[in-house]
Amino acid sequence: MQESKSEKKFTPYVPVQTDMKELTFKAIFLGILLSLILGAANAYLGLKAGMTVAATFPAAVISMAVLRVFRGTILEENLARTTGAVGEALAAGAIFTIPAFVIAGVWDSFDYVKSTLLMLVGGILGVLFVIILRRTLIDDQTLPYPESKACAEIVKAGQGGQSGAKYVFGSMGLAAFIELIKNENGLRIIKDSVSGYFSLGLSKISLLDSSSNIIETVNQAGEKVRAYFTHKGGIFLQSPASSPAFLGVGYIIGFKLSAITFSGGVFGWLFLMPVVLFLMGGELSLFADSYGWATMAKTAYSATVKPIAVGGMLVGAFYTLFKMRKNLIGGISRGLMDIRAARAAGGKTTVSRIDKDAPFGLVLIAIMVLVLCMVALYQSFSHNWGSALLAAVVMAIAGFIFAAVAGYLVGIIGSSSNPISGLTLSTLLIAALLMVLVGMKGDPGVAAVLGVASVVCCVAGVAGDMMQDWKVGYILGGTPWRMQIGGLIGVVAASLVLVLPIMLLHEANTIGSDALPAPQAGLMAMMSKGIVSGEMAWPLVIAGMLFAIALILIGSPSPMLISVGMYLPFNTTFAIFVGGVIKWMVDRYAVKKKATEKDKETVENTGLLLASGLVAGEALTGILLAALVVSNINLKTLVGLPETFDGFWWLGILTFVLLGYVLIKYPIKRMMEERNK
Repeated sequence: MQESKSEKKFTPYVPVQTDMKELTFKAIFLGILLSLILGAANAYLGLKAGMTVAATFPAAVISMAVLRVFRGTILEENLARTTGAVGEALAAGAIFTIPAFVIAGVWDSFDYVKSTLLMLVGGILGVLFVIILRRTLIDDQTLPYPESKACAEIVKAGQGGQSGAKYVFGSMGLAAFIELIKNENGLRIIKDSVSGYFSLGLSKISLLDSSSNIIETVNQAGEKVRAYFTHKGGIFLQSPASSPAFLGVGYIIGFKLSAITFSGGVFGWLFLMPVVLFLMGGELSLFADSYGWATMAKTAYSATVKPIAVGGMLVGAFYTLFKMRKNLIGGISRGLMDIRAARAAGGKTTVSRIDKDAPFGLVLIAIMVLVLCMVALYQSFSHNWGSALLAAVVMAIAGFIFAAVAGYLVGIIGSSSNPISGLTLSTLLIAALLMVLVGMKGDPGVAAVLGVASVVCCVAGVAGDMMQDWKVGYILGGTPWRMQIGGLIGVVAASLVLVLPIMLLHEANTIGSDALPAPQAGLMAMMSKGIVSGEMAWPLVIAGMLFAIALILIGSPSPMLISVGMYLPFNTTFAIFVGGVIKWMVDRYAVKKKATEKDKETVENTGLLLASGLVAGEALTGILLAALVVSNINLKTLVGLPETFDGFWWLGILTFVLLGYVLIKYPIKRMMEERNK
């Protein structure tokens, strides 16, 4: 059954034989503007909240709206979106790593030239690596590409005459309204998530005398006293985030994949975390009175469980590549065959328009030139040619590996949940260990490590975003080599400009302060300095690696996704799981209604349109709210709400009820309407 599915001939939305405007000035110009705007807005959002909003959906909506005025074609809209969305991906790579140079004390202030070169090389390499990987990952029929399919449906619905357009734009409006009154940069009437620490009381355990559960000691008066080993345990619980986008992603990927991701959250937050809190109860209680148990629980999780998750992602990343080895080798082989075919035909081939990439040989040459350039840049960091060469080699290998992994993960869970910082941490660990082995210490060693991590982080971010955008283009019937040119132009434009708003934000608020905490960059700085100085918590990382190996041995569906679930916030994976549960309920209800294959297809398509709108509506509104904050426009002040107002938690529950109602009712309703025609 699977074989016949994979062999089914794909038909793009725009037929292969169609000659339509695509790579035009207006499409490229709009794409560059979107790349700069979305990149800058997401840079602020990432520094402020530690996360970015996927720009594929906002770029698609804006491209459709603007180019329609200029009579643009659907392929021009697709190219503008591809060029524009890469700005957000590069912003994620930049804000997760480059501020770490300043936070770690390696730079006194941002170095424009070096920062730009790191982003430029990382972004271009990200595009070049996925050119090699494109056929392998896009042709893989086992990858659902949830956000790519969602975006493609939005573009199709926006062409007019599509019966599902009302579902897309209706749910977009609903999600936009919810985000407006939920987002902390908006009105914050809805409390996004509720959390709390629940103490489980004192427990008596024996470490030295198992027969009596007590030990004898001597007090200050010289008297013998008996003392119990007591530990105060507890558990930190969070409700799912009332996020239309997370529910939409969970609905699109389905129950199984959302459950696998959530299982990592359950293991990390509900199993490992209570153990950590139990064993550290005495130490944590010294600070809990000042900071609160909830804050201490989150801090302890970042210090203990996240390194375990990073170890799991390390093994999961290489295991993912191992499982992909045949497809990867096949994709590269096909690329080499294209080169030989082009030479045999005197440069003329019969490759289909929708399968024609940039020249494979030229791509390889460009990669080698960039790696050589990075040797010189890393030498300026480490002041040692040997370590610079080693850093460049590590960067090239890790960049290609994690470009493949990022593309694969985007094919499963979408770029919104792509764990770029986790992949970068894995690279940072490897690079730091190698720098220690070759004797690099102090600021030069830290700078070399962060330089490698910065490039790889940009590679992973851009690679995941490009693979998602190119899958959208593949569905719509875009030409790969033209989209690849658009991606390269977007990367270059964003690289030259993106460091400027980061520098301005640092001058105004100081990155690393409470105003702009930049959590990922702070973590990168801490880990790079910790490893180079010999203070890294390697036992936890190794424990995570062994945990992933155990998952592989028992045949776990996806060690990588489980580790990602451990690394992500619990309320995020919980919300995605809720979306998966809603999808399961819809499927069960359709079966109960004795749905035929045509009925199931109607339910599937309608649900996809609704979920697509939810993701796009929140993403677009999040970008707009971030832009308002950058413009010093405070919506709370405008409507008279106090700054301390944090929203009503019960409205979050109503949000889940409303979104669940929409996602269940309308697919079934449309199925019944189609059946009765």
